[in-house]
Amino acid sequence: MGTRSLHDGPDESHVRGNDVSDATVEALGKLSEALEVVEHARGLLYGFHRLTGMADLALGEAVQMLRDAGHEELAQDIDQRIVGRNVITGRWTFQIVEEYDDGYYSAFKAAEEQARALLAEGKRHLFEAEMKEDRRTHGLAHHEALP
Repeated sequence: MGTRSLHDGPDESHVRGNDVSDATVEALGKLSEALEVVEHARGLLYGFHRLTGMADLALGEAVQMLRDAGHEELAQDIDQRIVGRNVITGRWTFQIVEEYDDGYYSAFKAAEEQARALLAEGKRHLFEAEMKEDRRTHGLAHHEALP
């Protein structure tokens, strides 16, 4: 990557070791990309969890409003069939989130961390750091390597 001044390149936590090949940096970059997709999916799952909980609470309010409006039989039917219902067999959304976090998500994160530890001294985002160096205009405002 050539010689760089103290402020004209990434910090040491984003510089590959001499024994780390281009192919390894690319593979770790793809692994990081995959983890980012999993992080996004996890965020959507938490959004699903929150929205489902909000819907159940609003449904409870609607049931009470139906009762207050004199529609006891309908309110009772909705209350028994849907309020507090499992979203999938045996599970509320918090249980789905916990199972995802403890299973797939934690295994994925551990695999990504293990690969970085074994291949790149644990350094993160080497591919992106090198892309930044390649794409930025050195010496131009708002294109600095570091804050």
